[in-house]
Amino acid sequence: MNTDMFPNAPIVREIAAAKECVWFNPQLRPAEEALVSIPYTRADVDDAAKRLARFAPYIQRCFPETAADGGLIESPLTEIPHMAEYLRAINPICLPGRMFLKRDSDLAVAGSVKARGGIYEVLKHAETLALEAGLLRETDDYAKLADPEYKAFFSQYEVAVGSTGNLGLSIGIMSAALGFRVTVHMSADARQWKKDLLRSKGVCVMEYDGDYSEAVRQGRALSDADPMSYFVDDENSVDLFMGYAVAAERLERQLAAQGILVDAEHPLFVTIPCGVGGAPGGITFGLKLIYGDNVHVFYVEPVQCPCMLLGLATGLNNKISVQDVGLTGKTHADGLAVGRPSGFVGSVIRELLSGEYTIADYRLYDLMRGLLSTEQIFIEPSSCACLSAPAMLAAAPEMGAYLEAHGLSGCMGNATHVLWATGGRLVPEAVRQEYAQTHLFSTGEPLTASPETNRKRS
Repeated sequence: MNTDMFPNAPIVREIAAAKECVWFNPQLRPAEEALVSIPYTRADVDDAAKRLARFAPYIQRCFPETAADGGLIESPLTEIPHMAEYLRAINPICLPGRMFLKRDSDLAVAGSVKARGGIYEVLKHAETLALEAGLLRETDDYAKLADPEYKAFFSQYEVAVGSTGNLGLSIGIMSAALGFRVTVHMSADARQWKKDLLRSKGVCVMEYDGDYSEAVRQGRALSDADPMSYFVDDENSVDLFMGYAVAAERLERQLAAQGILVDAEHPLFVTIPCGVGGAPGGITFGLKLIYGDNVHVFYVEPVQCPCMLLGLATGLNNKISVQDVGLTGKTHADGLAVGRPSGFVGSVIRELLSGEYTIADYRLYDLMRGLLSTEQIFIEPSSCACLSAPAMLAAAPEMGAYLEAHGLSGCMGNATHVLWATGGRLVPEAVRQEYAQTHLFSTGEPLTASPETNRKRS
């Protein structure tokens, strides 16, 4: 596809050249106006939160690690002052303000942001089946769903999903716990340890040579042919979206508990790694419902597969893929290895998102090591994409105009930056050590020298 086809979106040339770039969304509108045009409301998010509360006794019974939170699957919000100091030391031009890590990398059960939407959709499906069968009432203690007779009931049904890894883990682990038969269709980008973990839970893993979209296409077709199978569609699911959106009200409580004010003079900047768009889209929607124009949400994607950025910048949404402009779609950030964005999510967030930027793979491992050495926090490489936000955004020539347009020029010292860590808790120790020794050239190719030499060259 000729990038000259998009004269009103010159950034497409930078995208096609696999350059790191920053894009500010020209379609961003005041939140009050944008939200009116979206066919979902705060009531939809509240309904999802209530359903998760009903399932809390069941989750606590099946996953004792959630007991401290009463069966709610939630992650800590941790200030990272030492990482902030590190980032500002290597990037003198860096947005001011306090930096926090939203550690969905540590979410119980599935260890990633996908534990929110993925687990929520499985629970909603289970509730629907049990209610329709007369086996459950909303006023019941849902802990009973862990009893053998309920597992026998759910075993009649299959749950299926296409995934690069983390969504498959959340769907697979929770579906198997309930008793469903589970099939996860995994793309070539998926890490072997994620496949092995799923199989250890009794999940059927089907592997494909193609990318994420191909795994979804084939998985959906197989599921649709079986009336007892339910396909979790990461590209189009409203239920996933609402499960992710619940994160916003929980973040609101965490910020308040730490005495952090969010208003016009105390802006909130949130950066989220983006794959197909479901998790960041739901979080964005939830945040805008709560904070309106006082929250500024940015996504980050790898230079070889910035599918959401390409869809939004061209206006083609899911009608264009990164391969259409000559990109490979391959990245070390396996959780972000998606070539075509969610059309549903793109249509919802196109007037809510402040912007996006892209990041080269070689930066991910350095950021991972930086966080580990400064804060003793491990997150997987794809999660680390968000850590570069304060520097990447500050360096963008258009950033000054953005701050001026939003009345932020004089108050960035009061800003709070929430960097959303999307995965990491379940990464095996051997794989963590492998990541720690991985050093890349700026082209994204691994260095071939010894680890000691690599460290000297990094």
